[in-house]
Amino acid sequence: PQTPAAETRPRPMSSAYGDITLISGNAHVELSKAISENLDQPLASARVARFTDGEVDIKLDEDIRGRDVFVLQPTCPPVNENWVELLLLLDTLRRASAGRITAVMPYYGYARKDRKDEGRVPISAKVVANTLVACGADRLVTLDMHAAQIQGFYDIPVDHLYARPVLLDEVEAMGLDNPVVVTPDVGGTKMARAYAKRLNADLAIVDKRRISGSETMIEHVIGEVEGRNCVIVDDMISTGGSITQAAAILKAKGAKAIVIAVSHAVFCGPAVDRLDAAPVDAILVTDSIPQGEKRPKKLKVCSIAPLVAQTIRSIHTSESVSSLFE
Repeated sequence: PQTPAAETRPRPMSSAYGDITLISGNAHVELSKAISENLDQPLASARVARFTDGEVDIKLDEDIRGRDVFVLQPTCPPVNENWVELLLLLDTLRRASAGRITAVMPYYGYARKDRKDEGRVPISAKVVANTLVACGADRLVTLDMHAAQIQGFYDIPVDHLYARPVLLDEVEAMGLDNPVVVTPDVGGTKMARAYAKRLNADLAIVDKRRISGSETMIEHVIGEVEGRNCVIVDDMISTGGSITQAAAILKAKGAKAIVIAVSHAVFCGPAVDRLDAAPVDAILVTDSIPQGEKRPKKLKVCSIAPLVAQTIRSIHTSESVSSLFE
């Protein structure tokens, strides 16, 4: 991404780490621009390109010595490309003597492997943590990790934001009467309970058993959903198998409207086709991941740019970020 040179920048808020600088990788330029606009702070002038053999080629076009730098780069698909690009951006900034380097990853790739759940497998989320810190990250900002305990893999500050306030504003605007919040997985009960508290709604759980990494078998529903409007919440939609199966069984149990509210729309494999065929009335997601041309017909994207911008502002000025976690 290209922006004007440093001389044309407005002087930002004060910080112990020098002036604020925003740098964007290529993973999600649209979100980076939206965050930049919310902060009224241009993106730094930098070249994040490729050599002819596909290797990442980075060059900063301005001096960032002593600055408080925020690298905007979710590790969304293509995960490996975006991950390596982020690591090289961090290394570039460290070698250019940045005052503080914060990796802003709205989507944290490789988060599903957060423990050794069987023999001869990696703990991929830990590998991501190790490489980010080794390449120069002093702080991490992320949104709705697949497993919140990944924060413990870091010995640097981690600001773990939630998309809940952004998605709930849209759910409340729908004016659903007699709602019930549903989690398609027992592991998502804590997240669903937080949504239910804000909506003053009951909670239901779809009990499932996993057959493989991409297939699940629905067992039964715990809670009353007949004649009620259901809001299914989860941290991500990958292939869409679990959440569309949950929607189908809720409809079979007599649910009225069914709304899906999910933080990260990964949408890989047959996800879009499955969601279009599912008995849902609306699909709410954030813009933590850029969407391609093929997307579900009932999709509505809610922007997290104001939330991330406020987090960056609070970090830069050494103000509390904890209020944004609620």
